[in-house]
Amino acid sequence: MSDSHENLTERGGLLPGERPTLKTLSRITGMAVATVSRALNDAPDIGDDTKVRVRAAARQIGYRPNRAGVRLRTGKTNVIALLLSTEHEVMNHTARLISSVAAGFRATPYHMIITPYFPDEDPMDAVRYVVETRSADAVILNQTQPRDPRVAYLMEQGFPFATHGRTDWADRHAYFDFDNTAYARVATQALAARGRRNVLLIAPPMFQNYAANMRDGMLAAATESGISVKVLSGATSDDPNDMVAAAVAAHFAAHPDTDGIICASVMACMGATAAVEGSGRTIGQHIDLVAKEAIPFLATFRPAIMAVKEDVGEAGRFLADAARHAVEHPDEPPMQFLDVPVQVG
Repeated sequence: MSDSHENLTERGGLLPGERPTLKTLSRITGMAVATVSRALNDAPDIGDDTKVRVRAAARQIGYRPNRAGVRLRTGKTNVIALLLSTEHEVMNHTARLISSVAAGFRATPYHMIITPYFPDEDPMDAVRYVVETRSADAVILNQTQPRDPRVAYLMEQGFPFATHGRTDWADRHAYFDFDNTAYARVATQALAARGRRNVLLIAPPMFQNYAANMRDGMLAAATESGISVKVLSGATSDDPNDMVAAAVAAHFAAHPDTDGIICASVMACMGATAAVEGSGRTIGQHIDLVAKEAIPFLATFRPAIMAVKEDVGEAGRFLADAARHAVEHPDEPPMQFLDVPVQVG
């Protein structure tokens, strides 16, 4: 038994073979069972000092709430489901999102579960499963579409949720979004400032909301700067590196004057880099690349690549709070935030 368990036992806490319960915590802390329970559930009428004390005692004795019991008493699971496609940019974007959402639930009664769906599955199936089984109190979604059927369904069901990305109904639901219109605009402006005149965008799939945002930002800046822009055909920023590299190489063959590339992801940037170097071009000399990244990486990979930070860490923490808020305060306005990049680098 650890020193902390021995200390608690000395104070009348855990006895040999005893399972930690709310009554145990009540005895250890000298507080009523109801107070202990409310402290663990982050009740607003319980002081922060009391919550810290109760949670510290719970950690020391290894107390974990019985989820079935919690659901019977409150109708809640204290679980938030993060729904993710298995085809994601795990190296950079998705890994950071998962860790930051999980961090957002620390020191709260909530826990995160990841509910994956595969490319050959309907994304609606994962949403319906959570809603119909009530296996979570809320869901967090990403890869949103303008009129996303998942969002329409969740609003129709009155089920709490938050999205990483906006939809056409963004005024009605919680979200955190990176302003991809602004990203493409500042990226295009940065390339134009370097004298680049023929720019290629490696965009996300056009059915996703942020793809149209990115295209529109690029077109607006290109018109202002008087440069030519195109969207890559044959691959998207969600496709494998080799597929992106092949599509960029084909674009070079058809448009050899291409001298700037805007990438929607780090993985797409790596594929573009392979095509650039395979064609004998040098980044920063013959052609410039701009990409957004969630984790500092590109400066090490190729120092000449221009990068824009997408703060996925802040996004995850905000989405955790927004999902909790949607559960606990359904009648209040949803939490919303738009992260607007203002420059490259």
